[in-house]
Amino acid sequence: MIAAYLLDSFLESSAARFPDKIALISGGARLTYREMDEWANRIAHRLIEAGVRRGDRAAMWLDNGPEAAAAIFGILKAGAVFVPVNPSTKIDKLRYVLSDCGAKVLIAGARKSEGLAVDGVTIVHPAETGSYVCLPPAKHCIDVDLAAIIYTSGSTGRPKGVMLTHLNMISAANSITAYLENTADDIILNVLPLSFDYGLYQLLMAFKIGGTLVLERGFVYPFQVVETIIRESVTGLPLVPTIAVLLLQMDLRKYQFPALRYITNTAAALPPAHIANLRSMFPAAKLFSMYGLTECKRVSYLPPDQLDARPASVGRGMPNEEVFIVGEAGVRVAPGETGELVVRGSNVMKGYWNLPEETAKVLKPGPVPGEMMLYTGDLFRADSEGYLYFVARKDDIIKSRGEKVSPREIENVLCAMPEILEAAVIGVADAVLGEAIVAFVVPRDRITTTAREVLRHCAAHMEEFLVPQRVHILASLPKSPNGKVDKHELARGIEA
Repeated sequence: MIAAYLLDSFLESSAARFPDKIALISGGARLTYREMDEWANRIAHRLIEAGVRRGDRAAMWLDNGPEAAAAIFGILKAGAVFVPVNPSTKIDKLRYVLSDCGAKVLIAGARKSEGLAVDGVTIVHPAETGSYVCLPPAKHCIDVDLAAIIYTSGSTGRPKGVMLTHLNMISAANSITAYLENTADDIILNVLPLSFDYGLYQLLMAFKIGGTLVLERGFVYPFQVVETIIRESVTGLPLVPTIAVLLLQMDLRKYQFPALRYITNTAAALPPAHIANLRSMFPAAKLFSMYGLTECKRVSYLPPDQLDARPASVGRGMPNEEVFIVGEAGVRVAPGETGELVVRGSNVMKGYWNLPEETAKVLKPGPVPGEMMLYTGDLFRADSEGYLYFVARKDDIIKSRGEKVSPREIENVLCAMPEILEAAVIGVADAVLGEAIVAFVVPRDRITTTAREVLRHCAAHMEEFLVPQRVHILASLPKSPNGKVDKHELARGIEA
């Protein structure tokens, strides 16, 4: 019997409905749902033989590919908790994650893990499971058991393990596929690492709906990815701002994308100028501007028919979720006022692994006894119709000349300058101003601009207190493995 309340049912249900349909296209491989399900079953039996039991943590350190997809579902079928680790993670950080979550096994490629030894951790190779049976092991988990621990990027310190139950992840996938109107006819392209929750959910949602996932190892060769979109008749394209910037640098006028139905963006908000350019580049595709964070997966989305009216908004809360904004006293604020965004819903995490104090800072009691709501740490305002507008991370607000400055507001103005492709804004300590506003900009390909021209543009389009004190022209902005601009690295560069 398929346990529909467990995350592994996404693969099992689709394998029962569409056994011979192509589930995954990756690296030259084309695997059916039956083949993926049987491979996941073999991995599950291998893990159980290695001593893995219900609730044990099984980490995976794999590049995007069929092995990684099979490993995720194999871990779930074994009743364990999967812990995806970015394949670019260095050994020291890998050891930290394995130790922190108390991993019982590490699933890794034979070549990548050669010579690696970690006390108490068994290393399993996903390709070496051919002798195990293809039938699924017995089910023991229920939906409140943990399904995954996903580690945050750790840009401000040690990574934190976000604990997510089967119910958390199924709830998020149900809501997202509902507003994207996904069906079994969808073919979704994913170039994002499966260790990143946005990339991970492309796999989960594709297998939930019985669609096809085209899984690439990255976006290193953009034109090859564009050709893949056309060749495989891709209908869904998830983006982060980094990928959007690369696409906007390309001349795609000779290409047509008749099958592309929708484009999504999250990780960081796209400047309105980038949204407009993407819409002109892919006129037949609906663009969903979204906001989310690992602690609850997704928070909001902007319906494509609202893009013209509110291009800077990230929409309203997704289905089966409540969101609202509170002030410093914890009271809901009026439309137009800025405060912290709070999320209620079954998609909200259970907490940070082994970090009760950190958990208590973000999970606080809700209106239902025993319920915990997520205080995101992100500042938002909402209009009179409830549409949300990201202001800044609490920690990113710049206090300059006695004013509170949102970096996003300045970045949007910078990206509206035709010569500018990307921009990032930070605050640095200043004896007179409190914090000085420093902007970093990347010019468009083969276009030169000067700091003076950038400042002139800012002075013409924003209040005086928002105009940066300094502008640095860069060839590129430093990025995290998940495609976010690494502002801490920018700040360290100034300090150096």
